This record gives sequence, structure tokens and C-alpha cells, in this order.
Amino acid sequence: MTTSDLIKNRRAIYPQQFGDTDISENDIKEILQNANHAPSHKLTQPWFFKVYQNDSKMELAKSMVLHYEQNSNSKNIDFKAKKIIDKCKKSNCIIVIFMNRDINESIPEWEEIASTAMAVQNMWLTCVDKKIGCYWSTPGYIKNMKDYFKLNSNQRCLGFFYMGHFNHSDKNKSERNNVLDKTEWFK
Repeated sequence: MTTSDLIKNRRAIYPQQFGDTDISENDIKEILQNANHAPSHKLTQPWFFKVYQNDSKMELAKSMVLHYEQNSNSKNIDFKAKKIIDKCKKSNCIIVIFMNRDINESIPEWEEIASTAMAVQNMWLTCVDKKIGCYWSTPGYIKNMKDYFKLNSNQRCLGFFYMGHFNHSDKNKSERNNVLDKTEWFK
């Protein structure tokens, strides 16, 4: 698959669409290695990750539910809790995405967030190449999980990256607006 094909086939694939096949440790390592090659201003490389598989996924799910319940005024808490647990069960692997803010604040925080997002894009494109479906979720309660993840004051959780096998050729291409309608040329 060409780089353009990978980019055009990248989609959010949800856990209910995942296959049952395990993702190999080598594939997960390659996904993380490719994330690590994202650009970052002054090479701060602000991203870091925690990988959850097998029983650890359910421990993570319990903490997610707890933090959701503690910070929600929704009337549908039981429904949402079940949904969180189901996503974790149906995922073969969950990678939690973090950003390590430069203590010296030598660059703006948005640049470190953008670099981390580029690392996730590299992960996503690698997943497409390996026939792994994935999506990045950023629920509001993640800001309250610092203790669970044992984060320092300069570290932030930026979301959950759910993964499972999926054949991307089975997914319809999404319609995009023409980029030329959004481009102004100066020659």
C-alpha cells in the first residue's frame, strides 16, 4: 500500500468491528517505534505510552468506570459504564497516550500536544498497514486519572487508543471536501 493509500484508508474503527485475532507484540512494538519518529520542536519527543492487554485491560476499564462515575451527573451512568467495559473487552490492546510537558516550557504546550498527535497519526497509519483497526478516544474524565496512571505534575493523559484486527479494504472511503476549495495560491 502506498503512503497515499494508507492516509486515504485511515478511519476510526470501533471495538465492535474488531476481529478476534491477537495483535502480536512485534506489531505493537513497531506501532510504537513509528510513533516515536513523529516530529517534535527541539526534539522534546513529549509522547509516552502505556500498553494494556489481557487482564490489565479490565483493571483499566474498572478505573475508567470509577472516574466516569465520580465525575458525571448523567442519568445514564450504568449504560455508559457498560459501554466502557465492552470497549475494553472487545479491544485486543489499548494504548494510553500521554504527553510529557517540557518542565522548562521551552516551546508552547500546543506544539507538544501537536507532536503527540502526530505520533498517534503514525500509529494509526501503521495500524492500517497491518490490518489493525483503531480509534483514539479522549473522554473528559481522563484529566482525573493522574493518580491511577501515576503521572507527574507536568504529564497529561491525552486519551485511549483502542486496537483490534480489521480489514480496512472492507470500509467505505469517506467523502472529503475538495482541498482546492480550501486553498489559496500565490505565485
